[in-house]
Amino acid sequence: MFKENTNLTFGPVPSRRLGQSLGINNIPPKVCTYSCVYCQLGRTPTLRSERNQFYDPQNLADEALRKIEKLTNNGEKIDYLTFVPDGEPTLDIHLGKEIELLRGTGIKIAVITNSSLIWREDVRQDLLKADWVSLKVDSVEEQTWRTINRPYRPLSLPDILNGIREFSAFFRGTLTTETMLVQGINDSENQLQNTARFLQEIQPATAYLAVPTRPPAEKYVTLPSPAVLTAAYHIFIKKLARVELLTGDEGNSFTPSGNPEEDLLAITSVHPMREDAVATLLNRTKSDWTLVDRLVREEKLIKSVYHNRTFYLRNFLTKN
Repeated sequence: MFKENTNLTFGPVPSRRLGQSLGINNIPPKVCTYSCVYCQLGRTPTLRSERNQFYDPQNLADEALRKIEKLTNNGEKIDYLTFVPDGEPTLDIHLGKEIELLRGTGIKIAVITNSSLIWREDVRQDLLKADWVSLKVDSVEEQTWRTINRPYRPLSLPDILNGIREFSAFFRGTLTTETMLVQGINDSENQLQNTARFLQEIQPATAYLAVPTRPPAEKYVTLPSPAVLTAAYHIFIKKLARVELLTGDEGNSFTPSGNPEEDLLAITSVHPMREDAVATLLNRTKSDWTLVDRLVREEKLIKSVYHNRTFYLRNFLTKN
């Protein structure tokens, strides 16, 4: 039976990955296959893995079309229509139909999924209709996966990983991955190496490393240290074409602005910056190291050491 809802879209919201993104809310809150320890929405009351119908596909599409028309008339830009509900979007059995109904808008369509149902052929077929897909891969080790994602028990990690391989072989859109790092759970060097090796098989356009910057479901969840985050970046970048930090500050992707402070904060919000690279940037903008010292004092930048080299990262807990 379909649920009635008039809040099936939200935004557009600024996204570093997707520009101006109009969210599509195709799942009721906390209907999910996982109960991740870091989830900002809290624990999942009832886990499930069977796909179901939640909203009438035509009603969802009609609401999105009305919102698009209103935004367009107001001169607002929409870069993507993004299926990113407060639950797992692939649980919606009508996801593929909804994508097809929205295809006529001419706006690219994105889906952000936790990957848990990608072992299913029908889910892969639905996702193949999107232009941009983000797959969650927090761990490729069984016990760690169960500890951090707390999946619905019948789900199988080997099946999920095989489904990701299968999907990546046929998907012709932009494929990205997201790995959320939690201190003491999936951030050891061995864990990171194993995750990076798996991602190397599918070669996403960008592999994002995230940290839980919002209040998590479990109080014991802790951010990895700057040193660990720097190490994670280097482990990933050795195996993958593009790696970026996704630390909660959407900001602007780096483009030279002529303002050294803005440029420095923009670059370090995406990836750790070597000390010599910082010096080069300062030199080109005729600035000196007092700028870096001030940003460190103001806790806008964090200094980190990896393999005896100094790096700087934007402080992902400070947005101003």
